[in-house]
Order: sequence, then C-alpha cells, then structure tokens
Amino acid sequence: MLRAAAISVSLWSALAFGQTAQDQKPLTAGKFFKNVKVLGDLPVNEFMTTMGFFSASLGYSCENCHGEDVGWENYAAEDKEKKQTARRMIAMVAGINKAYFGGKQTVTCYSCHRGGNHPKMTPNLALLYSPPEEIELDDVIEKAANGPSVDQVLDKYIQAIGGAQKLASLTSFIAKGTSLGYGLDAEKRPVEIFAKAPGQRTMIVHSPGGEDTTSYDGRSGWMAGPQIAGPGIPVPVLALSGGDLEGVKLDAELSFPARIKQTLGQWRVGRPSEIDDNEVQVVQGVSSGGALATLYFDQKTGLLLRLMRYTTSTVGRFPTQVDFSDYRDVAGVKMPFRWTVTWLDGRQKFELTEVQANVPIDSAKFAKPPAKP
Repeated sequence: MLRAAAISVSLWSALAFGQTAQDQKPLTAGKFFKNVKVLGDLPVNEFMTTMGFFSASLGYSCENCHGEDVGWENYAAEDKEKKQTARRMIAMVAGINKAYFGGKQTVTCYSCHRGGNHPKMTPNLALLYSPPEEIELDDVIEKAANGPSVDQVLDKYIQAIGGAQKLASLTSFIAKGTSLGYGLDAEKRPVEIFAKAPGQRTMIVHSPGGEDTTSYDGRSGWMAGPQIAGPGIPVPVLALSGGDLEGVKLDAELSFPARIKQTLGQWRVGRPSEIDDNEVQVVQGVSSGGALATLYFDQKTGLLLRLMRYTTSTVGRFPTQVDFSDYRDVAGVKMPFRWTVTWLDGRQKFELTEVQANVPIDSAKFAKPPAKP
C-alpha cells in the first residue's frame, strides 16, 4: 500500500493523543500529509483509497509515480513529472464531467485507461474477432422486467439461513478465527469479532506490530492500529466518515439479517447472473447515506454468495467485494465461516474457528478505540 509523505514532529505529537479537538471531523489529507495541492480536503483514509483507485486505473504501483521507495520524502517531493500530470488529469476529468455531463460523475480515470498507463487509440482486431469476454454488470443495475420481487428473494434468503424466528433470537455473537492478508509475506493473524444487534460491530486483528481495530457503535466508526491507513503512517485513531462509515455500518447491520429489508432502501431486482458456475439472483439497494450495495444470492440455496458495495468519491466509485462461503449452523442460524474482502488496496481472507451466540458484550467494546503511540 502507498506510504505517506513525511510529517513534522509537532504534528505527530498532536496526533499521538488521537483526534481530540475536532473528534467528529475526519483528519484531512491536506492537514496530515506534506505537499498535497489537489484533493487536500479528503479524509486521510479516502485519500489513501484514492491512490489505490489511480493505481488500479493505470496498472501502476506507488513507485511508478513517486520513485523508489527509500523514504517518506519521496512522496512529498515536487520533482516528479507524473505527479504534475496526475494533478492535471484530475482537473481535466472534473472539467469533462462538468462541461458535458452536467456535473454528474460519468468519466473517471478508469474510463479511458482501463488498467493501462496510456489510453488506447486504436481498436484491437484480435480482440474484436475473439470470443466475447465475460460481461461485467454496471454499478447501477437495471431492473429486470420479469424477475421475482424483492420480497421473494429476501424471504428465500431469510428462510435459507434459519427463518425469521431464529434470526430474531440472535442478539449477539463473539467469533474467533484467522485473517490472511494479500502478498508474498502475508501470514495468518488471529482475529476476534464482537457483534450486537441491531448494528454494532468490532473486529480486532492481532499482529506483531499491534492490534488493528475497526469498530462501529451504531452511529460512529473508527479505525485504529498500525495498518489503518498504510504501513508507516502513525495515526493512532481515525474517525470514519462518508463511504468508509457507510461500509462499516452495512457490515454491522448485515451481521444480523433479520432486518435486511430495512438495512437498505430503493430495492430493485436485476437480471440473473453467475458466480463460479452458480446461478445467482442479483438484488441492489441504497443505504441511508446513499451508498450502493449489490447482493448476489444463490438461486438454488438462497444463500448470500457476494456483496458488492460502492463508495462515492471525488475521482470515482470505490468498489469493495465480499465473497461468503462455508455456511454453518450457529444457534439455529447459518453463518458464513469464510469470507474474502477485496478492495482497491488489497485483499483479506477470514476464516472462523469458533462462534458463540447470544453472549453478553460490554458496550465499551464498540466504543472509540484508545489511542496507542
């Protein structure tokens, strides 16, 4: 993951006590990093994900733009031509959307680059006459003309995982297992998950460098630990906002599917699709904060196989994909014991070994994590 530019000792001293003066306002990239001339108003976490969006759009790594990774100074340096180009491209894309699409975000970096460092100018004849590639669904799905109703799809899911009565009886759980990150040096780490209905959730990944904690108390969310924004970025606690907050809120609420119909609104059923040779029913909704979420249910079993959620940002939508498998019975409710989370900056695989249902959990477990230097 991209590393940040150097910060001053005085700024670090202030951050070591967490976000105290303006705790409800997210720490911005312009205040935290050096030499941010564009996108400085973005929260730190969104700024880092924006770097991941650029990387995915152009097929680049950090070094392609910032030079050899020899220290934070490289990321703040002004002598990088590609950094100047990136600033111009951000302005160009914003100008195109404003001039030709009424300000609606229609064109992004990915629209033209499609994973390459230069947009293609000439059609590829070999590709033109090859078998068609798998068609990707649009972010916003079209409503199917003759599909089942939303209630039919969601009711089948509720019945498949235990039924409404059993789901209503699940009020909390504590889970233990492992987490495996992405990369050649990735190792399994112990993970703990604490969840309480209708929508509180905390996940703690234990690593040699400390605990990485993501918590949501039903209204506010935080991330804390050495890996929250990227290696070497010493922010003890980050208050989540925007799409990041919507994401942890959705994760917490979907941990208790009894209220899945109320979790999202503006439901629509799309055309059927396939995931790993399994026919799936596609359903999409919108969160109270305006974030898109697309759910893929196995047509045979009714189980949820995939969740795609999208975060709106200044440069484009940030996708997060969660794939669920290995459903097992816990107090009469089927829960996935394995899932994989994939996002622009990485991938993480979770595997549970133990789940305790309906156990008391202190509300302090979902509060803002303490700042640890």
